[in-house]
Amino acid sequence: MPIAPRLPCALFALVVLLAPLLVQAAPAPWYYWRSLVDGQRVCAQTSPGSGWEQDSSAYEGPGCQPRRKVLVVPMR
Repeated sequence: MPIAPRLPCALFALVVLLAPLLVQAAPAPWYYWRSLVDGQRVCAQTSPGSGWEQDSSAYEGPGCQPRRKVLVVPMR
């Protein structure tokens, strides 16, 4: 049996098996964006458009809120 017909099937199988390792879904971080026109600030995950620049570092919580800190107390 020639090798050529098996190659596309093997390549497809390899892609299907490795796809979960390549795809990492995570929510986009939130940023404050500042208008270059009037200095107004807006909280959004992506730029509101041209005329806006990023005005803060990334927030992991929704709506530009810091992520909640959870204390884990070990049991004795």
